[in-house]
Amino acid sequence: MDAGDLILVSVDDHVIEPEGMFDDRVPAKFADAAPRFIRRPDGTMAWVYEGVEIPNTALNAVAGRPESEYGREPVCLEEIRPGCYDIHARVKDMDANGVLGSMCFPSFVRFCGQLFLDHGDREQSAAMVRAYNDWHVDEWAGSYPGRFIPLAIPLLWDPQESAAEVRRLARKGCHAVTFTSNPHALGLPSLYTDHWDPFLAACADEGTVLCLHLGSSSQVPITSPDAPIEVIYSLSPIGLMEAASDLVWSPVFRKFPDLRVALSEGGIGWVPYFQERIDYIYRTTRHWSGMDLGNKLPSEIFKEHVLLCFIEDDFGVASRGVMNPDNITWECDYPHSDSSWPNSPERVAVSLHELADAEVDKITHLNAMRHFRFDPFAHIPREHATAGALRARVGDWDIDVRPTAHLRPAAAR
Repeated sequence: MDAGDLILVSVDDHVIEPEGMFDDRVPAKFADAAPRFIRRPDGTMAWVYEGVEIPNTALNAVAGRPESEYGREPVCLEEIRPGCYDIHARVKDMDANGVLGSMCFPSFVRFCGQLFLDHGDREQSAAMVRAYNDWHVDEWAGSYPGRFIPLAIPLLWDPQESAAEVRRLARKGCHAVTFTSNPHALGLPSLYTDHWDPFLAACADEGTVLCLHLGSSSQVPITSPDAPIEVIYSLSPIGLMEAASDLVWSPVFRKFPDLRVALSEGGIGWVPYFQERIDYIYRTTRHWSGMDLGNKLPSEIFKEHVLLCFIEDDFGVASRGVMNPDNITWECDYPHSDSSWPNSPERVAVSLHELADAEVDKITHLNAMRHFRFDPFAHIPREHATAGALRARVGDWDIDVRPTAHLRPAAAR
């Protein structure tokens, strides 16, 4: 396999939202309440909404920085690559990485818009959600047709309004919406209730994929307060295993058989054991628990409805035979600390080198294109969409890793 021949569509990247994104998108009555981009006294960047400051931490935007500068402290705009927040530079960073398409999760509003759930009255925050979605669909994704899978945030407090937003955005070509991996953890009704039915019905009707990102419950698995960061990272797939369990055992997929849910940034190596475990549990508990999944095993339900993605996962790819090959996708995670940028083709090729070309194509782009109704080839001929062709057209775009902390304003050092 030649890494330059790969066609890569990433279903999990991130945007560091730029200043001015709410301008002219919020109704006049709420214009003064819209989130504001600020420079804090120490020079670090932040957004402010309802008096709450949300800084951008270093780990959120480390592409192009040396690992010695990774960290959880706030950063200044000067320290991060323009591709984190500028759509034109982002496309060049994608080209330089040989990546054709990208779906970008939000940053300062949090993974599924929790900021607007926690702050602001409902009418005001609803206006902010719609403004955010219009910016993302029309400007961020819309500036370069065929390069971005648009992704919406919901109105978490109102499933009826969320349903209306899903339908509104589907008319604009958006068929992905972020959601929490655990509504109960956010103080909301669980998936075992009928509370979310209008929202889920809209997603099923419109072919909109429900995207549950690692950390979207606003909780992280941790063993003790003094455990090192490596413990949190080691346990990171646990949150998505919890979400997968809720999905399989809840009535969601029985009520909405056309619904598809994507688990983002959780890898796939845990899936074979998870599938084996839930089938074993069903066989041993159904006779006394009352659980009835009809004529399907829980692993069959999981395989049918749940989309998976990975950055690098040799064990998971080697175990793909027990998964649904039509539901496995790839992610880059730009510009986070786990990202494979700017060497994504070479790094994922290591995991895929023993696969047949048809399998590679499914994982690297065809599955994502089908599930998210994304057709980059309507805008870019296939022969111009390979990693090699994209890199060739960007020329000598700078992708060197270099320190940037010295660029921080003196007051912030």
